[in-house]
Amino acid sequence: MDTKVIPFTASMQSNGTSNDVAKQIESLIKQQNDAGWEFVSCGNIDTTIAGSNGCFGVGAKPATNTSVMVLVFKK
Repeated sequence: MDTKVIPFTASMQSNGTSNDVAKQIESLIKQQNDAGWEFVSCGNIDTTIAGSNGCFGVGAKPATNTSVMVLVFKK
């Protein structure tokens, strides 16, 4: 069995709704289905983006946490 994990970031206008996001996900699932991939699940991956020390401490940035939504497919 082959698997594929695709990151997903929704794009929504300021007057958009959750239905707009759902349609984007639905479209991605359909595209992958048409290519022979079966949708398995979606979820979030939490990760930390490393900070930087800057130059002699000037411009230093702390580490930040982020979350990426992924869709999982199998073939």
